[in-house]
Amino acid sequence: MITHDMTIALIIFGTAYFLIASEKIPPTLAALGGGFMMILFGILKQSEGFQAVDLSVIFLLVGMMLMVEILSETGLFEFIAVKIAQIVKGNPILLLVLMCAATAFLSAFLDNVTTVLLIAPVTIFIADQLQVDAIPYLLGETMASNIGGAATLIGDPPNILIGSAAKLSFSEFIVNLGPVVLVILLVFSLTFLLLFRKKLTVSKDLKAKIMSMEPSKALKDKKTMVTGLVIVGLVIGFFLTHHITHIEPATIAFVGAVLLLISVNKHPKHFFYKIEWNTLFFFIGLFILVEGVVKVGLISMTAKNILLVTENELNTTTLIVLWISGFLSSVIDNIPYVATLIPMIKEMIPQIADSSHLALPVVSYPLWWALSLGACLGGNGTLIGASANVVVASIAEKNKRKISFWAFTKYGVLILTESLIISTVYIYWRYL
Repeated sequence: MITHDMTIALIIFGTAYFLIASEKIPPTLAALGGGFMMILFGILKQSEGFQAVDLSVIFLLVGMMLMVEILSETGLFEFIAVKIAQIVKGNPILLLVLMCAATAFLSAFLDNVTTVLLIAPVTIFIADQLQVDAIPYLLGETMASNIGGAATLIGDPPNILIGSAAKLSFSEFIVNLGPVVLVILLVFSLTFLLLFRKKLTVSKDLKAKIMSMEPSKALKDKKTMVTGLVIVGLVIGFFLTHHITHIEPATIAFVGAVLLLISVNKHPKHFFYKIEWNTLFFFIGLFILVEGVVKVGLISMTAKNILLVTENELNTTTLIVLWISGFLSSVIDNIPYVATLIPMIKEMIPQIADSSHLALPVVSYPLWWALSLGACLGGNGTLIGASANVVVASIAEKNKRKISFWAFTKYGVLILTESLIISTVYIYWRYL
């Protein structure tokens, strides 16, 4: 039954989403305005609104943004850009495949936001050197980060939640999701090459010019660069072991940024000015907006109604969980969605096992993998489907390139759909 609060929350969310998608006003204002309306209309208390803001995401972004800004002034990204361009011999198609594969691999072990914050600046410099459009590369890397994150227990927050609830190990994720993620990544790469092949051309003269360049000439401050690389290396090392040390990635990134700020000769405010405040406030508004929808029970009601129609039939339930998770996660944060669905699936597993006379593991595996794949891959559906998408769009805009909501979504929906089709075939073939 839809309550009065549900109706108001749905109207506010729908209006804010429309304004973000249409870009009639700046998306940050739409998100902040929607969040404010959730509080103004009593859907959320002020304290609930502020508590909804995930400070771990905000501080992770601030820390990584500061480190990236400091390193960018040393000439490191230009150096790496020329090196990579020379490795692929100026071939833009090979470059796209290489960058997407590298991004997916890193995202399997690092937070997606961290990965794209490190990769995107290099990509833009390479595109400038090759005189090609950077947008296909940025879009490809963003989507590859969401695909790669689905492969491991630590690759995406929903997987951490699922692994904890279902007692699934790191190796179980790789063995069960690794193969399908590799297939999805391969098909995705081929799709992107077909979509953008006409834009991926570089003249022979330009290739020759690239090969004759001296990468070391791009370096401006070797001392800061070395210090920065050591600190970033330590940060990444702690990221990879945070499940052992139990130190939050946000804490690691923030401490790394502070250490790097101490090591440089410039006043911190020089770098604070360059932080993507617009992106940070967009996330703040979005967190409050989504919390309003979660609090009134819209997500749980939708999930319950969807699962009710399956009547405890394993095949139908599994495929519905996969597809609904994919498309819902493209419009709302996948973390509260997964947190809502986990107890429902745990409750359904013994019921399905009894009605179908199957062992519990036979029932639980396809359901958990369907939820994981749907929630992680759903990030590719729209521009606001994943934090990495928003961050890359912000970096692009800062560098005078624009990735609009619809420019991302028209490709994102295609990639999401083909990814879910591949996942459907894989789950059905291997588990059902």
